[in-house]
Amino acid sequence: MPFPACPLFIRARLIGLMLAVLASGTASASMARENGAPAWSDEPPVLARLLEDGYRAEIRKQPHQAAARYCAAARHGSIEGQYMLGRLLLLERGMAHQRSSAISVLALAARQGHEGAEALLVQGADAGPGEDLPHCLLSDDESLLADAEAVVPHDVVDRFVASLTGERRSHARLIQRLAPRFRIDSRLALAIVRTESNFNAAARSPKNAQGLMQLIPETAARFGVRDAMDPEQNVRGGLAYLRWLLDRFEGDVVLAAAAYNAGEGAVARFSGVPPYAETQEYVRRIVAFYRSSRHQTPLAQTAADGKASRS
Repeated sequence: MPFPACPLFIRARLIGLMLAVLASGTASASMARENGAPAWSDEPPVLARLLEDGYRAEIRKQPHQAAARYCAAARHGSIEGQYMLGRLLLLERGMAHQRSSAISVLALAARQGHEGAEALLVQGADAGPGEDLPHCLLSDDESLLADAEAVVPHDVVDRFVASLTGERRSHARLIQRLAPRFRIDSRLALAIVRTESNFNAAARSPKNAQGLMQLIPETAARFGVRDAMDPEQNVRGGLAYLRWLLDRFEGDVVLAAAAYNAGEGAVARFSGVPPYAETQEYVRRIVAFYRSSRHQTPLAQTAADGKASRS
């Protein structure tokens, strides 16, 4: 698929993004949810906010504003954003001149397993093969993403939690309740558990990591966890370990996340994120959800600590 003319660093960035997303295996055959939640409800909050804003703009008959927000999400790896952008460009009458770009971006989403994109590709077959991706995907404009980052409050994360089903929702709320007791931002704790087990308390890895926070037996014993398959014990042990890592790395989320995945010894040995593909992808997913490389201690806990120090 040829790319339109653009600076080489932008083209390289997009190609790298495409390869990373294709390799990540995070796409599902359909991102819609049975409980009626928006299809983007399991996206990282900042991307979900962009998609939600785009959908609202589309409802208000503002297709160009919608396309800008869909494209910002797509540019940062959202498969649903790719689908929404392609769908809009294909079906919106005022954007008929971009049908070739629509086919290209829908093909990108379809190759990652998005069934809606596959269906639209059949519908748009008369447009011929896509020759280029939308120009906005090749942009390095981060203004919309910065705006979304600046307004991602806890209520956006709460909507993400509410969109989860059954036990996964109750596990997420358990994490929200316990995290502040360990002086951990619940949004970071949710990012860790989402990446580790997707809130499945019965998860086990080939390396014998267990439960919601995927504790290996050595870590469970280190932090006093007797039954790693008990959700609350597992979360308490995992939060204790995460708190220890945040203290060791002075609130650096990137290093703490890398150490949670690969071990603090590996981070020390490489003086940073180890050059392991799994760890690098892990860190990317954590930061994509949390949207900060620095940990933000919960305000209530900060105030309590300050009051205790003055007494």
